[in-house]
Amino acid sequence: MDQAADILDLRGLKCPLPSLLARRALYRAPRGTHLTVVTDDPLAPIDIPHMCRQEGFEVVKVAQNRDETEMILRNPCPANG
Repeated sequence: MDQAADILDLRGLKCPLPSLLARRALYRAPRGTHLTVVTDDPLAPIDIPHMCRQEGFEVVKVAQNRDETEMILRNPCPANG
């Protein structure tokens, strides 16, 4: 079962900080947790999903609204078995 989302407000930070801080938060989060990241860095919608692919995290949603991007990321549950 998925756990409630935490919100990480990274507005005002520029590359590479949003990606680094999102990665740290995902590693610290319990498995199954959704993390909502809010950023105004124009490179974050590229950098953060790329980091997620490399580190094994899931990108659930990416939504852009003018100069801000909201991403929902997930620290996946370990495989059953």
